[in-house]
Parts: sequence; C-alpha cells; structure tokens
Amino acid sequence: MKHTPHAFKNHLKTESLQNIIHLNCGTRASLEPIRIGTRGSALALAQTTLVKNLLCNAHPNLCVEEKIITTIGDANPSMPLHKPVAEASGLFTRQLEDALLDHSIDAAVHSLKDLPVTTPAGLTLAAILPRASTSDLLITPQPGGIAGLPSKAFLGTSSPRRTEILRKKREDLRFTSIRGNVPTRLRKLAMNQREHPLDGIVLARAGLERLGYDLKITNGQGEFLFDQTILYVTEFSTMLPAPGQGAIAIETRHEQEIINLLAPLHDEKTAQCVTAERLLLHYLGGGCHMALGALATIDETSHRFHLKGIYFPYAGATPRQGEATGRTPEEAALLVATQLGDKLAAC
Repeated sequence: MKHTPHAFKNHLKTESLQNIIHLNCGTRASLEPIRIGTRGSALALAQTTLVKNLLCNAHPNLCVEEKIITTIGDANPSMPLHKPVAEASGLFTRQLEDALLDHSIDAAVHSLKDLPVTTPAGLTLAAILPRASTSDLLITPQPGGIAGLPSKAFLGTSSPRRTEILRKKREDLRFTSIRGNVPTRLRKLAMNQREHPLDGIVLARAGLERLGYDLKITNGQGEFLFDQTILYVTEFSTMLPAPGQGAIAIETRHEQEIINLLAPLHDEKTAQCVTAERLLLHYLGGGCHMALGALATIDETSHRFHLKGIYFPYAGATPRQGEATGRTPEEAALLVATQLGDKLAAC
C-alpha cells in the first residue's frame, strides 16, 4: 500500500477554540475569508504569519482570519510528552484537526514533527513548506559546548531521542524534562533558578531562527542575546533529527477550493523527504515522541531517496542504526525499518 502525506488516516474529537484575530490581506472577490487555525505559542504564531504572508503573496486579493486554538498540550503543560497517551493523541494537533472537521477553520498550521503519522478521515496535508534547518542546538549560559559542561550537568529536554543520543556522547549527563514554549525554556535557562538548575537545553535550530533570533553560527558555534543574557549555541550537525523536523505542514479538509489556494506553498521535494521519515516512524509502530532520528535526502542526479535512521527501542538501549537508498520514499523507509525494527507495523 502506498503512503503519502495525504494518505495517513485516524479519528479524533473536538475541543476548545479561542481568540479570533483578523489579518487583512485585501478582499476576496468570490470566496469567503480563509480561516487559519494555530496554537498560541510564539513559534506557532510566527509560523502562521509566514504562511499568511506566503498566501497573500500568492493571492493578493485574499483575506485571512486567524484563530488561536488551545490544544491538550497547551492546556496541560505538566503532561509528559513521551507517555503513550501523548504519542497517539496528537498532543499539539488534535484540537486543530477537530476545528477543521467541524468547519470552524479552513486550514491548520502545524510543525510537522508534532503531527501523528495518521491523518483523520476527511483531512489532508495540502501543503508542506520548503524545509528549514533540521539541526538540533545545545544552548548554554557558558561557552564550550557539550565538552565544556560541568560533570553531571543537567540538560533540559522532553525528547527521548535527544536524551538517548546525548547520553551516548557523555554518560555522566543528567536529563530533566522541560516544557513550555521556546521563550519560556530560554528564560528557565537564563535565570537558572534553584527550581530549574539547568546547565543547558536542547532546541531545534529552525524554531529559534523562525522566532527571529540571530544565532551567529559559524563552524557550528554561535551566540545570541536573550533578555539581556548572552546564551551560547553549539550545533549538533551529526545528530539525526526527529522525523519531519524543520518542516511546516498545512492541513485542510478535502475541499478543492482551499487545496488550490494552498498549492503554491507546497514544496514537493520536502514533502517526499518527510514522507520517507514519517513512514519509517509508521513502520516501526511509533508516535511522534518515539526515540527515533531520521533524515531523508534526494540525490539530484539519480532522484533516489537516501534515508538514515537511529532508533533506541527503550531507555539506555544500544542504538540501532541503518540507512538505505530507494526509488521511492516507501521503498527507502521499508528498507531502513527492516534494519531497525524487530517487527514492522502493518503497512
């Protein structure tokens, strides 16, 4: 069975909506305003503004309404991200999808790495934007990167993938779960209060850059100013990202009018690469917080897909690593999944 970003299916329920913001991009002569749903975090709003600007550039007469929607993950900041209940429920996406299904919005903007690998019946990923950086960054109040951290340093991350990969780099490191939007996490690090004794945090480069931070990264090292505090950046260029990391997806109903409006924003190369990564996640039977790193690229000459993966089946496990080249995203994902998994989920 062939899988594409349009073909994953599941079923979800409806939750709460709040805060309508009107963004005027002109007037639509024949259509009602397009209503875009988004979470209310600074990063989500920045990504939605990017989508809105691209839409308005593609359709100068378009009018856009933005609706801020509170997800389960936003409403329950203490809920562990890696628990099984979180993996399957779309912690940061379910309420946006519910709003699509009940026609409260026409499109939803997601960080693709947060989306479950199944899409509810009646919905489709109509556009995936050109991918930003896939890198993870270590953010510290002192220079020196991971080697410069003190013995038994505390790192803040809620990602099992990041935890397991970094634990292999330095076995003495200790990890603490950290929730909140990007500015909240940075503030916890910068303040370094007694209740948050952090020596560093790990964040995606794409998110920081979309929020406008000038990281000044050269040869994998950089720094930026946050709340009058200089924070130092080390890029983990060899750490495989989460499937879909760095990509923005726009989800909508199977309505051709809206799909056509979103079509100019779609980047097929990015879509095919993230399809391979998400299929690998699907074949291993995991949710978006599985300890899995994956990165797909396309050879510009042969047009074949190369996929690398690293998988930790449980905390402290020896990592399983694999890579393969295939003619399609499906073929590459299945080859790597066979290398990484004891058994594959039903395809």
